[in-house]
This record gives sequence, C-alpha cells and structure tokens, in this order.
Amino acid sequence: MFLDYNPDDLDVTISELLVATSDAADPDLPAAVPQVLKLLRTRLNMDVAFVSQITEGRRTIKAVDSAADFSAVQPGRSDPVEESWCQWVIEGRLPEAIKDAGPLVAAGRAPNPGFPIGTHLSTPVRLSGGEIYGTLCCFSRGVQADVDIGRLRYTADLLASRLTLDPGKR
Repeated sequence: MFLDYNPDDLDVTISELLVATSDAADPDLPAAVPQVLKLLRTRLNMDVAFVSQITEGRRTIKAVDSAADFSAVQPGRSDPVEESWCQWVIEGRLPEAIKDAGPLVAAGRAPNPGFPIGTHLSTPVRLSGGEIYGTLCCFSRGVQADVDIGRLRYTADLLASRLTLDPGKR
C-alpha cells in the first residue's frame, strides 16, 4: 500500500494531466497544459503562469493562465530573446527563483517588462536530447513569502518528457 499517494496532491494531478492527454488546442503542446498552468498559478499564488518556446532568436508565449485582473501576457506574444526573462534564466544571468524582482529591474539587472514583477519563478523545459524547448514560468506582481521552484521544475520535466515522446508537438 502506498501511503504517500494523495490524489489531491498537485504533483500527482499535474502528472496525471500531462501523461493522460494527447490532443491539444495548440498543436505544439499537450491539451492539458492550460489546466496545468491554472493549477500551478493558483496553488503557487501567482498572477501568471505560462509556457514559452524559444526558437530563431525569439521567445513566444505558447500557453498562459492569468489572474482575471491581469492580461499583459497573452498566447502568441513574441519578443526578441535578449529582452526576455526566459532567456536570461536559461543563460544563468537570472536565477530560477527570485523572491523580489523589483530591485533587479530598478537596477537594470533584469529586463523591464513594462509591468511590475515581484516574485518570479522560471525553469527551462529541456528535452531528452538536451535541447531547450523554452521555459515554464510564473510570477506575481507582489512579493510571495514562499516560493517553490521544485514544483515548477517537476512540471517542466514532465512537459519535456511529453514533448520528447510527441516530437510532432514541437
């Protein structure tokens, strides 16, 4: 008997969603990604959660879930990688977990997105061959007391596994 299994646990729910589904509204991603983003955003108490893809010098938002009062990040939005926090995290110029990003932006040590970012979490979605698909990110406009980069990494790994199994979804 597995005593650690809790069907309400976020990691279990995310795993079941990403493993059990195969079709997607966005042909590049598993269908469950919007549900997974909503779960992450609400459970981590963030304003935005999204998946980005990095290709040909651009970061493109592939899927997003946002708080009802915040619509600055939309699917399809594309930026030069040099202007994206995603690329800076991939390169190691920014850490994966930032409790209070405001001072970094104010000091010019992070790109200014044009809206406030307090707590920021971002981790690469790395495919099995080592190739970077993009990132899984979430942020809040305010500062969060607890940040859980481990949960984001776990989800990014599951997503990468799924994208590796379905190479047509890239």
